[in-house]
Amino acid sequence: MSENVKFVQGNEACAEAALYAGLDFYAGYPITPSSEITEYLAYRLPQIGGKFMQMEDEIASLCAIIGASLTGRKVMTATSGPGFSLMQEALGYAVMAEIPCVIVNVQRGGPSTGLPTHGSQGDVNQARWGTHGDHAIIALTASNHQDVFSITVEAFNLAEIYRTPVILLFDELVAHMREKLVIPEPGKIPLVERLRTSVKEGVDYHPYLPREDGRLPMSDFGGVHRFNVTGLIHDMWGFPSSEPRIVHGLLRHLVDKVENRAHQLARFKEYYTEDAEHLLLSYGCAARSALHTVENRRRRGERLGMLELQTLWPFPVDIVREKCAAKKSVIVVEQNMGQVLQSVKLAVDDPGKVFLANRIDGVFIKPTDIMNVLRLIQGKGSLSHGYQRLFTRTIFPPPLVPGMRSWHGIKRSAAGR
Repeated sequence: MSENVKFVQGNEACAEAALYAGLDFYAGYPITPSSEITEYLAYRLPQIGGKFMQMEDEIASLCAIIGASLTGRKVMTATSGPGFSLMQEALGYAVMAEIPCVIVNVQRGGPSTGLPTHGSQGDVNQARWGTHGDHAIIALTASNHQDVFSITVEAFNLAEIYRTPVILLFDELVAHMREKLVIPEPGKIPLVERLRTSVKEGVDYHPYLPREDGRLPMSDFGGVHRFNVTGLIHDMWGFPSSEPRIVHGLLRHLVDKVENRAHQLARFKEYYTEDAEHLLLSYGCAARSALHTVENRRRRGERLGMLELQTLWPFPVDIVREKCAAKKSVIVVEQNMGQVLQSVKLAVDDPGKVFLANRIDGVFIKPTDIMNVLRLIQGKGSLSHGYQRLFTRTIFPPPLVPGMRSWHGIKRSAAGR
């Protein structure tokens, strides 16, 4: 059979992957730069018998897919920064009630309305810590369309295995560029289906009693079993409880089922890491420039390597520590003010050798930006004037004192404070 090859946007690759994974219910609200996912699925999902709903806002969107998931559907929603902020309470509910779902956040510049049509990677920490309380989360990303496809399918699989929401952290640059996508034949990528309980009708069903392997079989809500679902701390029947033993046990379960499997959840790609003297660590759109830099400099005899993270949470501490060991320097390349940088510093044995190459001005980071930082670390030359201004403002922001120029170039006076 001939290959199914398409020339698509990253958002369309994500939507096609969701269909491949078995998506049969989608609810969403259009927001730049994720709108193409909603538009594409509004057309494609009904063609295969699935259900599409445009909701009134992002709060309703996540609540709708939570309800559909409880009835046995594979579900997804997509949004961007402001909408992702609105979803945080419902995200916590899905974590607490252990409801499989996939949430796509196509990142844009922020905070607030920010830069709707420009790329950013500023939501990494929000994905981890956005909803309140002790919890764990799985967040994945990708830098090219083929990986967007495979990591989206993986998100659906992990949501089913661990009964948890899984976040896909893409970005405007990957979402809106077009490149080749080969859609695999059905069955080529293994799919994980809903684990349903074998408890018969009329027999006492415990919706939150794990099997020996830790997985929680589900019963379709509205089917043969009656059970309670709540955002409150609950017992194995799903009923609220404030008993300390149950509170402790549930929170440990919710965190440990993800964090204790951080190593096996780690998805990453590596290039020339074995002989590299300097290692670039990146993810998402920024990894494209990082890889170009590595390939280009190695042709000139420089021993650069690269580690591309595809699992951001739980953070792959052991992998990062191993790959960064014995390197002269580690340069984290990202489109924010160092959100992954901080996790890398905590992971490695020598945080003093970890540096940041970034842009936060809405412009895609270029290989020359990365090389400027590497040369500075190596003590070779100095930063260009334009990049020096960006670098110092990002890493060492000047204090705003009377007589100094502020970030927008206007001179401040004592009277103007």
